[in-house]
Amino acid sequence: MTDHQNPAVVYTHGHSAAVLRSHRSRTAANSAGYLLPELAAGRRVLDVGCGPGTITADLAELVGPEGRVVAIDTSAEVLAQAAEYVAGRGLANVEFAVADVHDLPYPAAEFDVVHAHQVLQHLADPVDALRQMRRVLAPGGVAAVRDADYEAMTWYPEVPELEAWLSLYRQCARVNGGEPDAGRRLLAWAREAGFTELTASSATWTYASPGERLWWGESWADRTTGSGLAATALAQGFADRAELAAIADAWRRWTVEPDGWFAVLHGELLARG
Repeated sequence: MTDHQNPAVVYTHGHSAAVLRSHRSRTAANSAGYLLPELAAGRRVLDVGCGPGTITADLAELVGPEGRVVAIDTSAEVLAQAAEYVAGRGLANVEFAVADVHDLPYPAAEFDVVHAHQVLQHLADPVDALRQMRRVLAPGGVAAVRDADYEAMTWYPEVPELEAWLSLYRQCARVNGGEPDAGRRLLAWAREAGFTELTASSATWTYASPGERLWWGESWADRTTGSGLAATALAQGFADRAELAAIADAWRRWTVEPDGWFAVLHGELLARG
């Protein structure tokens, strides 16, 4: 533990049904492929910001029953859902705890791997979080972080309301203390946090088939009008309900575009030392 005063954090997405539905689609294969070669039986893993636990469960399977996974999140409600999901997978090597990455309640050198997927972008002080992650790593351990880069998202065909969506999201994320264009900054943040051996990569999620477009577009339509994003936009006066509804309608129109295509760029980093 440290005496660090945790910066205030507002999670821009919130934990609405639409957000959690999206998060449950994440697996180690589609969201942590860059980390998989680092995992082996018996490794001790800290999963930071585990959400509903789908990636957590995959990590637990990969380190096996002789390994240990500790999954943390700031939301007790979401942790309860994660615990239920992990139990349903028949896994007994996962522990859950409400904890803040800025003040990890674990001794130095406790873990072989510290993993954080789509976490640093929501933090007021990502460098401090990385320092904490580094503190709890055992010698030879690795921190694995992956974050989207919103400004780098791209799509076709051009839809003016989606440009408005992107601008609104970035505005809301920043007023909440986060950095939505985190992917490009991971290397710099890790260097500032004191890591000395860094392997940077990138990967994309792409939505182009009819089913993929429908899933992605409906998810963001729902989130635009009924999630933490909507709450922040309305509270800050960045948009009114009619403007949010217009963006949601545009997402739904995009889902049926036969040429519709959307790509999400992620920065990825393995950090040691």
